[in-house]
Amino acid sequence: MIKTRAPLLGFAFNDVLNELHQLVFEGVPGESEPFELTQLEREYIAYLLACYYQCERCLEFHERAVRVARRKEKSPDWNWQDELISATLFLHLDGRKLSAIEWQRWLKTWSDFAKRINSHHDGLASYLAYAVGIARNDKSLMDHAFACISASIEDNNRLKGVIRDIDGVVVFMKAATSKNRSDSTIISNLRSRGIEDL
Repeated sequence: MIKTRAPLLGFAFNDVLNELHQLVFEGVPGESEPFELTQLEREYIAYLLACYYQCERCLEFHERAVRVARRKEKSPDWNWQDELISATLFLHLDGRKLSAIEWQRWLKTWSDFAKRINSHHDGLASYLAYAVGIARNDKSLMDHAFACISASIEDNNRLKGVIRDIDGVVVFMKAATSKNRSDSTIISNLRSRGIEDL
């Protein structure tokens, strides 16, 4: 008989995290709002957040998910992985720590870079920026990204849905990346005290 090791936070917590993943990425009939962003767009955001949070397990999972979604959508070839990593580099810079002149230069440089991403997937750069803005509670970045998203979407219900979809991915990824990044350290810490059975 195979013994199943209980997760540190318990099976119930893992079940909730799995249910949250399903709500955010796949939807649950009768429980989820309809998505405005495609699964591919949500997976691009998740991949960028995995880069941002430096979670290897999440990176592997969402890289695979992006590849599957790209095949399903028959998405044209582009160097999405390198471009999203480059976007992460841009978005790591916290505008609140910049002078006004540096912030203005950052906005111009980001805008030029965003055009590259948007030429392959319209609107994606602003979705990514808004997600990072939410993740670190960066009002300046959120305001900038929202203005770009808002300018491209006329329908208020669609705009609300896009923002809801981005927020859902961020909430899930913050919980998942925190858990996935720290599990091995927590286990190691407990084992240092002779605690093996988690």
